[in-house]
Amino acid sequence: MNIKLFDSELKVMEVIWKEGDITAKALAEILGKSIGWNKNTTYTVIKKCVEKGAIERLEPNFICHALVSKEDIQGSEIDELVEKLFDGSTELLFASLVGHKKLPDHMVEKLKQIVGDSK
Repeated sequence: MNIKLFDSELKVMEVIWKEGDITAKALAEILGKSIGWNKNTTYTVIKKCVEKGAIERLEPNFICHALVSKEDIQGSEIDELVEKLFDGSTELLFASLVGHKKLPDHMVEKLKQIVGDSK
């Protein structure tokens, strides 16, 4: 999965992931109330998501259906981040995350558990 979504497209996808299949009209209403977009802005961003293969348009009623999961997009974004900023090294990413802030003991233990579970 290698779809690059920009911030505006992620806003549309977040609503679809949360709400499930939704009409473009209802999506525009939600985004209008939450971030102030007008209907045309929402429809333009939906069109871009359709062109990228992230959303399919179902009829009748212009229903927006996600073709990619949030987890798929998160994975793609993490892969890009690791490549771009950490020379492809997940170890450097992890070290940076842990070293960036002093983590409380309970968080360190939780991270150890996550790493242990992923083996």
